Amino acid sequence: MSYVRLPGIGLGASFMCSTESHEMPRPPLLPPGAANPARPTVRIFAALALSGGLSACNTVVLNPAGDVAQQQGDLVVMSTILMLIIILPVMALTVFFAWKYRASNKDADYQPDWDHSTQLELVIWAAPLLIIICLGALTWVGTHILDPYRTIGRIDAKTPVAHDARPLQVEVVALDWKWLFIYPEQGIATVNELVVPQGRPLQFKITASSVMNSFFVPAMAGQIYAMPGMETRLHAVMNRTGEFTGFSANYSGAGFSNMRFATRSVTDADFAKWVSGVKAGSRNNAGALDRATYLKLEKPSEKVPVIHYASVSPDLYGAILDMCVEPGKMCMSEMMALDAQGGLGKAGIRNVEMLAYDKYGREASAKANANPDAAAKRELAWVRALCKQEPGQAPDTTVKAPANPRTLTGAGLSAPQSVAWNQGADPAAHSPLISRN
Repeated sequence: MSYVRLPGIGLGASFMCSTESHEMPRPPLLPPGAANPARPTVRIFAALALSGGLSACNTVVLNPAGDVAQQQGDLVVMSTILMLIIILPVMALTVFFAWKYRASNKDADYQPDWDHSTQLELVIWAAPLLIIICLGALTWVGTHILDPYRTIGRIDAKTPVAHDARPLQVEVVALDWKWLFIYPEQGIATVNELVVPQGRPLQFKITASSVMNSFFVPAMAGQIYAMPGMETRLHAVMNRTGEFTGFSANYSGAGFSNMRFATRSVTDADFAKWVSGVKAGSRNNAGALDRATYLKLEKPSEKVPVIHYASVSPDLYGAILDMCVEPGKMCMSEMMALDAQGGLGKAGIRNVEMLAYDKYGREASAKANANPDAAAKRELAWVRALCKQEPGQAPDTTVKAPANPRTLTGAGLSAPQSVAWNQGADPAAHSPLISRN
């Protein structure tokens, strides 16, 4: 037995081989100066492997299916080019100076007393300053044109949005660890499947049930956060049909890796056919989605297959956003109305007990307040009467897209409206703080 040390293995690494019956083959010796015939073959295979690996790269961010994502990709490209204007000359000059002032170059100018050059200082400071100004202007324009709350003004670079075009509304709820999509106009809902028509403006209303997530379909638009008790909006459009992938871009727990959903862009006819199929009851149909069904769906689960709901309670999304899906649970809008009146002191203690929004703690609080006594019922009824909200719509914060981008004024979202509450005033006389519908 003998030990053979192989080159390319870490220091001290060796293999134990038997030399009693087998001789290790040795490569034939080449004459000095002779080329190794195996090297061209190796280089060809290496190039093919590299090109094959690069061909497998997914460039959906730079070649998306949606116009909003396309404009975002253009911003990335333009910003990169602007920065390369500085980076590439610096890299080239680094190699040039290293070569010119090498030790073997005896003809290079040697100026030990050199300390200042006005021309060089102008180049060093002016060029980066101009690049920063250009990047700032590009960022300013992009953040206003691509404001997720702003309605889209075009389908693509050559097709503006028709004046009578109605966007498709989709209500998105990030669950643990799945996605719920509610189509209020169609009266259906899906889990882990988003189907949208090609060439039609899309309006997403996004929230979450427990922890913060991030709604992201790279082929459609940039990512936007989904937070419990809050609503974010996203306007987008898909310019071509196809199947894409959506996921959460914000870590939210153990099942985060599988929190993905299929996104399909189809024609108007195929979309209508799909909606009819969901209503008729497909193989993935789970019946109606009401509050009781939602509370079961809300429980953490991983790798959930596609689920279709043929009908949806019209007030379900509003209750999810208001964090009062459970029966008898005080809503955030009611709590905000009480706080605006200065609170209720000891009279509101029982109601405060019902305000545990943690997904584990709220179950215990709901059970504790499930069967109140007669006095507690009267107290609860009195408190709810004080904070009862009249039917209405919350102020629309959607920013309308201008017909001409040159008319941009820099205005983003409108400031939230302040509500003045007077002690003893009739709550019904004031606008609701949040819509429960």
